[in-house]
Amino acid sequence: MQEWLDFARGPLFAFTFLIMILGLARHFIIQFYSIFISKGKQLKNVSWKKIFSDIGSWIVPVKHLIKGTVLFSTVSFIFHVAAILVSLLFIDHIILWEDYLRIDLPSIGRSLTDILTLITIGCILILIACRIFVKRQREMSRKSDYILLIMILFPFLFGFFAGHPAFNPFPWKTAMLLHILSAEALFIVIPFTKLAHITLYIFDRLSAVHWQLKPGAGDKVAEALFGKEAKV
Repeated sequence: MQEWLDFARGPLFAFTFLIMILGLARHFIIQFYSIFISKGKQLKNVSWKKIFSDIGSWIVPVKHLIKGTVLFSTVSFIFHVAAILVSLLFIDHIILWEDYLRIDLPSIGRSLTDILTLITIGCILILIACRIFVKRQREMSRKSDYILLIMILFPFLFGFFAGHPAFNPFPWKTAMLLHILSAEALFIVIPFTKLAHITLYIFDRLSAVHWQLKPGAGDKVAEALFGKEAKV
């Protein structure tokens, strides 16, 4: 088992992380070229102030909540914040990066990580339940949506088990191996699924550049799809 752990922490981690980085870099380069090179001459007609205001409004998307999706959207926002903080700033993760980079990085302690991890797990379960039991969400969901949520759940669940022997139904090395392998599985699928919005979020908000829509066109499309209360 120790040999499997060493392999997962070493060569396999490096390989899967490289796939994620190269895949996301490819998305970034394609989008950057499409907007700033291919359509460079059209950018003079774009209202950048409105675009950046729109990007900022979606970071905390209170004004974009649609009736019937408030629970789903709120839980989704909390999930994103908690998951990102745990993934990027958990002290055990930071120690690994410091070993690689040889620099000091900010981190959060285990107690806060435990709280954020449980919040993340709870949010994922609520999101899955919403997709199953709420008609609006169920009709918009595909099999891949459920699979991705379960794939995201596993690293947090097994990571929590590995850090808490009292709740761990597995041997520690088994839980840790499953934690690492499930995270590395995510590394591989991120560039090839909707999880690529890790990189594409800002570009997603640049529809006015991509499509050169007339002012208010986005709101009219949203109204046609979701009703008068919908705004983009």
